[in-house]
Amino acid sequence: MAAHSRAKITVRPASLPRQRLLWLAAALAATGLGVSACTTGDVFALQPAVDVGSQTASLPRAAIAQQAEPAPIMVPGSQTMASAPIEPTFDAQAEQLGQIEPQMPQPVQTASLAPAQGRGMQTLVPSNPYMVAYPKPEDPSTLQRTVPQRVPAVMPADEVDCRSDLKKLGVQYQDLPSIQDGPTCGIDYPVKVSAIGSVQMKPAATVTCQMAASFAAWTKRDLVPAARLRYFSGVKTIHQGSSYSCRKIAGTRTLSEHGKGNALDIMRIELNSGRDIDVEKPGLFAFRTRGFLNTIRADGCSYFNTVLGPGYNYDHRNHFHFDIKQRRNGYRACR
Repeated sequence: MAAHSRAKITVRPASLPRQRLLWLAAALAATGLGVSACTTGDVFALQPAVDVGSQTASLPRAAIAQQAEPAPIMVPGSQTMASAPIEPTFDAQAEQLGQIEPQMPQPVQTASLAPAQGRGMQTLVPSNPYMVAYPKPEDPSTLQRTVPQRVPAVMPADEVDCRSDLKKLGVQYQDLPSIQDGPTCGIDYPVKVSAIGSVQMKPAATVTCQMAASFAAWTKRDLVPAARLRYFSGVKTIHQGSSYSCRKIAGTRTLSEHGKGNALDIMRIELNSGRDIDVEKPGLFAFRTRGFLNTIRADGCSYFNTVLGPGYNYDHRNHFHFDIKQRRNGYRACR
């Protein structure tokens, strides 16, 4: 009995340290597994401990839940499991925000490859980078284009008759090609007047035939007789300052009659005697000049629809403006 008791006593001390060693090894193994589950990178490197790549958002729900669970740690001498708090991964946060539905890209609008018929536009090709993925602000086919008016090859009857009147009045003129200066200015059948009988026109005036006929009639029937009556001399030269000119009336947006070839500005009248009569407001004692200018100005209202001169405004202080502008009810402006 005593020997048997001694044998037991000798074995127990040897087995007790071995059992503690087993427990300690198991605890270390469990701790190592928990740490490896929480850390995938080097602790000294500035790298996150979880995968934040572009493919993590597509992981299944089970993988996300398993990755978000804390690893259990076995504590020696205890029957319960302790959970270490772990930050939720980016995938778990994305799961809480909800799944993002992919959107289908909108179809790219490209320009029509068919050539525009009768519009003079070039054929569009797919290799042109400006015709792909850029919406057009306006459809060129809907834009209104200003097409220059085509002058008929055959001259109208009223133009032919007007030229017959010019010849009867002794007008020296030259037919010019059609003038088209944009959508508003121009003359379909212009003439260039260089003389009216023996009276020279300097420089030669480019006007419509109707304006040339009106001016020629005024020159022969009123200007020349008034000069003979007042100065006992004929008229040698009429010096004009403006005939056809594409411009607006000063201070307005209205097109001047000069832009239609229906106007002439007379600056100076040269007589055969060598005397020059400037169109301006005469002096206080210039009775003959005042009478002459007043006469030809008043007579002009019988041939022109507009007569403006010195005294009307500052712009007309040094010339007579004559034009044949058509107004309602045949109104004429003589000022």
